[in-house]
Amino acid sequence: MTPPTNPLIPLGDGHTPLGDDDRQGLKLTYVTTRDELNEAEQENILRARQGRRPPTVEALLDDKYLRDLHRAMFGDVWTWAGQYRQLEMSLGIDPVQIAVRVRDLVSDTKIWIASEEPLIAAVRFHHRLVWIHPFSNGNGRHGRLAADYLIVALGQPPLTWGAFSGARNIEQVRQQYLIALRAADRGDFGPLEEFVVT
Repeated sequence: MTPPTNPLIPLGDGHTPLGDDDRQGLKLTYVTTRDELNEAEQENILRARQGRRPPTVEALLDDKYLRDLHRAMFGDVWTWAGQYRQLEMSLGIDPVQIAVRVRDLVSDTKIWIASEEPLIAAVRFHHRLVWIHPFSNGNGRHGRLAADYLIVALGQPPLTWGAFSGARNIEQVRQQYLIALRAADRGDFGPLEEFVVT
């Protein structure tokens, strides 16, 4: 079973040119605007999903698998795809802690699977992975696909990620997602649990 197409494609600023920092590690020399970058990334993600079967729980809950999944999703676009970030960012943890925190997440998720409902385990897994923010870009999309794979491996239907939330456009869906993530940052997972199934 393949999870539904992820509705949360990052929104660019239309034809805004990419700056030098934005182009760091970009493989595609023809990409010069945010829209072109978003399109190239989305095509890469679709190719990765088409060529990949959802893994077993055991296969997914491995830090190497998670890096390989990121590489498959973004490796045609970025040279650093699948590599943990080395630089501090406004989001996420200190880069020197990433590898250990991802391994901790994998271990914790195995405990959640044994003690929680599949939806709760998948939501906690997704939230923590996005909170760690292991990669320079694509963390939300990577975390959503990984959570989709986890819940499917647990025998449940794929998550919908707000596709049926009643939002009128993708920006509204994105805002609902960010609000739910912020609530989970404060320990309230209810909004995120609701969002992923609406």
